[in-house]
Amino acid sequence: MRTASGRAVFKALVDADVRFLVAGGLAVNVHGFMRMTLDIDLVVKLDPGNIRRAFAALASGGYGPTVPVSAGEFGDAELRDRWVREKNMRVLRFHSDEHWDTPVDLFASEPFPFDEEYDRSVVRELAGIGGVRVISLRTLIRMKEAAGRPQDLADIDNLRLRLDRHE
Repeated sequence: MRTASGRAVFKALVDADVRFLVAGGLAVNVHGFMRMTLDIDLVVKLDPGNIRRAFAALASGGYGPTVPVSAGEFGDAELRDRWVREKNMRVLRFHSDEHWDTPVDLFASEPFPFDEEYDRSVVRELAGIGGVRVISLRTLIRMKEAAGRPQDLADIDNLRLRLDRHE
């Protein structure tokens, strides 16, 4: 999936046993429509232990949040929900000076029932890493519809073509 820094992120997350799903532009690519994307969008299971493992895995690759948020704070559901409501937080962005061209965005809320989507996700095997789970095509389309940005609308048109071919 994409760059050496992206592969390092996935390896660190898989090695740390983080439950996550790939979303965004990388998911569009996995579902058959290649387009340029710079960031890695991830939906992580938002339980405190999983969040701690995710923060530690990202830190092992030199990534840290772009705002002063600890794993403990992000793992606090009440605090995180308040950020979503009051500050319109959609994602928590992670940045690495070493991999400045590949930011990582963790969704601040689960945009779907995580365990259900995890079970129906597509598994993409990456050499030397193992299975990386990607959100399903239908869920990706729903997320893109909810976001509604110009790139999302273009992605939806392409993804629906792919969906039509499978039905």
